[in-house]
Amino acid sequence: MVRAALPVLLLAMTLPPVPSPVAQVSQPAPSQAGGESGQPLDQRSGEESVLASVYVQLALSNQTWPLAISRTLTRPLASASSFPRTLTGLSLTTECNVHADGQSYCACLSGYQWNTSVCSHHRPCQTTHNRRPCGCLVFGSTEAGYCQLLPPVPGRLSPNSWVQTPGTTLNLTLVKSRETTNLNWFLRPAGSPTPILLQPGTHVSLASNPGQAVLSIFNVSHRWAGEYLCCFEARGFRWELSQVVEVPLQATDVARLPDQLSISCATCPGFQLTCCIPSTHLAYTASWSPGEGSKASSASAPGSQCFVLAVQRCPAVDTTYTCELQSPGLAPLRVPISVTVIQDGDTTCPGDSSAIAWNVTKAGHVAQAPCPANRTGVVKRTCGPDGIWEPVYSSCTDAELLALHHRARLLWAGQGQPTVEVPQILARLSEQVTAVSSPSDLLALLGTISFLARVVVDARIQLTRRALQGLLKTTDKILDMDTDSLWAPAQAQKPSVGSALLLAVETLACHLRPRGQPFSFSSRNVRLQTQLLGPAFPADYRASFSTQPPLQARIPRRSLAPLRHNGTNVSVTSLLLQKLDHLLPSNYGQGLGNSLYATPGLVLSISVMAGGQAFNQGEVIMDFGNTASTPHCVFWDHSLFQGKGGWSDEGCQVQMAHASPTTQCICRHLTAFSILMSQNTVPENPTLELLSQVGLGASILALLVCLGVYRLVWRVVVQNKVAYLRHMALLNMVLCLLAADTCFLGAPLLPPGPQSPLCLAAAFLCHFLYLATFFWMLAQALMLAHQLLFVFRQLSKCRVLSLMVVLGYMCPIGFAGAALGLYLPRGQYLGEGACWLNGKGGALYTFVGPVLAIVGVNGLVLTMAVLKLLRPSLSEGPPVEQRHALLGVTKALLILTPVFGLTWGLGLATLLEKVSIVPHYIFTILNTTQGVFILLFGCLMDKKIREALLQRFSRTPPPKSTISLATYETYIPEHSKGRSEDAR
Repeated sequence: MVRAALPVLLLAMTLPPVPSPVAQVSQPAPSQAGGESGQPLDQRSGEESVLASVYVQLALSNQTWPLAISRTLTRPLASASSFPRTLTGLSLTTECNVHADGQSYCACLSGYQWNTSVCSHHRPCQTTHNRRPCGCLVFGSTEAGYCQLLPPVPGRLSPNSWVQTPGTTLNLTLVKSRETTNLNWFLRPAGSPTPILLQPGTHVSLASNPGQAVLSIFNVSHRWAGEYLCCFEARGFRWELSQVVEVPLQATDVARLPDQLSISCATCPGFQLTCCIPSTHLAYTASWSPGEGSKASSASAPGSQCFVLAVQRCPAVDTTYTCELQSPGLAPLRVPISVTVIQDGDTTCPGDSSAIAWNVTKAGHVAQAPCPANRTGVVKRTCGPDGIWEPVYSSCTDAELLALHHRARLLWAGQGQPTVEVPQILARLSEQVTAVSSPSDLLALLGTISFLARVVVDARIQLTRRALQGLLKTTDKILDMDTDSLWAPAQAQKPSVGSALLLAVETLACHLRPRGQPFSFSSRNVRLQTQLLGPAFPADYRASFSTQPPLQARIPRRSLAPLRHNGTNVSVTSLLLQKLDHLLPSNYGQGLGNSLYATPGLVLSISVMAGGQAFNQGEVIMDFGNTASTPHCVFWDHSLFQGKGGWSDEGCQVQMAHASPTTQCICRHLTAFSILMSQNTVPENPTLELLSQVGLGASILALLVCLGVYRLVWRVVVQNKVAYLRHMALLNMVLCLLAADTCFLGAPLLPPGPQSPLCLAAAFLCHFLYLATFFWMLAQALMLAHQLLFVFRQLSKCRVLSLMVVLGYMCPIGFAGAALGLYLPRGQYLGEGACWLNGKGGALYTFVGPVLAIVGVNGLVLTMAVLKLLRPSLSEGPPVEQRHALLGVTKALLILTPVFGLTWGLGLATLLEKVSIVPHYIFTILNTTQGVFILLFGCLMDKKIREALLQRFSRTPPPKSTISLATYETYIPEHSKGRSEDAR
């Protein structure tokens, strides 16, 4: 054996057991790396003799190794007693080559290995994973060492099957005979020179106990085939046990081009069929049937092997060709490719060579073409039933982007080292983002980012500044991509792709390692601010962004206080993404209804990390600037709509600032926030606001006048039971409406929000008082209905009054109290920025429901009264009586409509009308001035009241009255009397 460099041999000499009182052996050339080298061998008197190994170093010149060293050598050893010793055996352990730089590359010979202590202090001769056995190490010019004899293997590796069926679970078990440490599993796939570390993931499970260690791979596929390595340390050495596991291919693993073919033999007598398989340890061969008149061949490409059939003669009829893949010991895999022959008279799509060459294709069939170079997939085009080509569909994906996507998915499954590979993939994505030219490219890119986010969470790794900056640059370019040509087709294939991007980016952004903070990043579409708060942060957390509209966020110190324990640092990340809200699906949670909303073009995500854990609870206050219409504070809830995500307003509310026109959102959790502006909501109208305030003021003044009138004439107008009950109901209605209008008019002066007790009290009082007003209206209507239906049945005054009080006050307090107790704990009681009920939840229904029901009942009673006035019909009486009846009906409508609150029925028009503002004006004018109408038609049009006022102020006796259109006790009987006289 000849060596180019200066060789060094380390010899192992075995001495027989000889009884000797003292024996000392030393090595000629002392060494520090071998552990036992240079140490004397002592055999003390009285002790049993044992086998001893003495290591010597032989430095030889550049020549053939002397054959004599393999013979038994006899050499006297120096000792105190001068007893001779004989060298009975000699073995070569280590071979070192000294390079020009003075370093020695020392390799162990068969049966020997460097121990773990030496391995940990020297680098290997070749780059490999750091858990492999040490067979060759590099020593300095002043260092030396020797390999040691390997003991028996301290374990065995047993798989449940070396050929694994796809979809099943692979179990590899290391049965230990000695204690092991630093145990790791690796997989070397086919064609990969470097083993891949296996760690717990979606497909990998690791278990270990003192007797065995088990590796489980769930749902195996061809991507999990290869050589499995179990590396561990035991008895002072590193060990590596291996087992090759094969996973047969499935039909879905075979790429066919085309998978179906429609051909015209007249224009194309020959064609080519291809089936490709991924690289695997199994050796596959292919055979085609039918194969007559055809030529088969194969071609290899990086990561795949293709089998080609060139059909030189077109078949006369439709034929199914089969690519049969065979591997020794496995069942054959058959993949069919159907070929349809176009016959005379068939409807076809003509050949087209505009961008891609499309052959003549039969109607209803799909033509296929390969992707351009460096792209993976297929291009398809369907020939419609009428012989017209449909749009081209392409699944072609950039090969580099697809490779990164596969690598990220396998990393999440359990193949690889996340701490090393995640930053590498993020860096490569920032370079490959410019290669996105199709929806498939975009989906592959977004899928890669989503997989990386899951890996970061599962592996609990932290990113460097450089890795995070690469992610943010990639995200900025993604948000700038064309919506029509890229985003819209991608969303058609996967509607939740925008939601997945938001979740991935905000997940990765909050995993910046603490020593990389504070950190800020700013681009056109992405802005990031991170801040590390110490254990004793003194003030609120604040972040501001110069956007349009400007955005500010604040987390009160009290919300972060629970995280201040054990000296934990708190990391707060504020991420602003522009344009992303337009890429999210238009899904709205239960509180937002089915309306269409517009967004301001930005999404703010706030994340808090403490001790490596995400903190999701806490109050955050956001200022979104001045908005064009009434906003809704919302957050993106990824759990809505079966995981597709949607906007939700749960736990968020609007607080309008008094000192500025800005919109503040207060939310009690941390996530991705934005605001929604309803496209169907009538924008704030100063004219409507003015009409409402003027109307309420006039109504309050009119109701005060009405009370003054009753104070003057009360004893005169309530002289009988029916009049007393009617005016008592009207008086209570006036009192409730006066208090309700006053409370509603003053509510905007109070600070809004559930934290304001005055605002909460004002909303409750308005709710109760307006409901009480309507229930007293219902009491009047029911009393009139009783008079119309039961003319001769009298009621007890005390009983009726008691029932009216229960109906007028107890029912409203029940509805108002139930709404307060049910919706206030949920944060759905108060509306956004107002001291009134929440219009998006069930709280408002506890007001609208009873009001609409009362309006409906009162409308029926009014209809009964009008029909009563019209009998006998107008056509049966003289013209004078007809005019009298019409006048009575008109007066009754004028009197009873405001008293019964029927104008509130126009509220339905304001809810159903989406465009015109006219119903809003009518509703505002009629209902804010309801007190004026009650004064005019419910009070002053009553003849008894007018007569009492005239009598009080003029001191003259009033004229006798035989009819009162406004007084129930005289109104109905007089008309009945008139009809009886006509009957005579």
